[in-house]
Amino acid sequence: MPYSDRMQKNHLYSVFLAPRGLIRLADLGLQISQQFLSPFDKLIGMVGRAGSGKSMLAKGMFPGLELTNDDTGLNVRPLPLLSAVEDNVGFYSPHTYHVDIHFEAAFTPMHQLADAITEAVGIGKRVVVEHFDLVRPFMDYNAHLLIGIGEELIITRPTLFGPEPQDIADIVHKSLPYRFMSHTAEDLCAHYLREHHELDFTHADVRHGFILSFPHKPEIDLEDLSRYVNDLITQNLPVSYKDDNHILVGDKIHRCTGPRMHAARTGDIQNFSLAQEFVQEPITNRFLLTGMVGKSGHNQIGDLNKIEPM
Repeated sequence: MPYSDRMQKNHLYSVFLAPRGLIRLADLGLQISQQFLSPFDKLIGMVGRAGSGKSMLAKGMFPGLELTNDDTGLNVRPLPLLSAVEDNVGFYSPHTYHVDIHFEAAFTPMHQLADAITEAVGIGKRVVVEHFDLVRPFMDYNAHLLIGIGEELIITRPTLFGPEPQDIADIVHKSLPYRFMSHTAEDLCAHYLREHHELDFTHADVRHGFILSFPHKPEIDLEDLSRYVNDLITQNLPVSYKDDNHILVGDKIHRCTGPRMHAARTGDIQNFSLAQEFVQEPITNRFLLTGMVGKSGHNQIGDLNKIEPM
């Protein structure tokens, strides 16, 4: 009996909060590969909109994987997956191939991509497929491991009874805007703290919001910080990528380690609110500042990660 059947036959799904920084996202990819990936998994399906972090997650899961269409705009041609199938490559070819269906569909018929994936898996290769929900209707079987990324990161091992990639896509596509809003508001707060206080802090995630963590309780006027962020939201400034460590908010440079994961404009941030007191984490004794967007802006802090009843 294959490893995946023995060890993970009862695995329905697991859910993580999707990190915003690229390093944290890659680290989570490594964790996923260690906990959930089987040596017998040949088809890895990934779903999520552009900018959600699928490629960085794949890099974390499969270090050294050649991405055929990355965020720098470098496109590998000819597509290695198609070349491998056409040339009937053997032992000395790569073991793992990558394909971005959304991008490749502009150049190759969907049924040809589906056939190439099937043939590669049939000769023992592993294929990592971004936007797997687009090609699934052209295939006879589901992914061995299916990963969706929006505000949350969902990991599931589909069976004949589902879930289908579109089921996961419907969830993560809907939640992704909250991640973009939260990340943008988080960077506005972080910029204020660096410019006005030169504070040392780390980042953490929460549903529909963010956490800034401090080793000591800082002397900050939280009302002034809240006014600063809401003023930038009112100005509806454009938010754009500058480089791998910075974004532009209007014409000002802000430091950021996930520069492609933002709202297009500050005005897209809905119902931003900032907790007007610090919460001390009882285990680490660090002081936490919480910002929230969307409907969660009206919630109690203890309810942010609440699991809703089915």
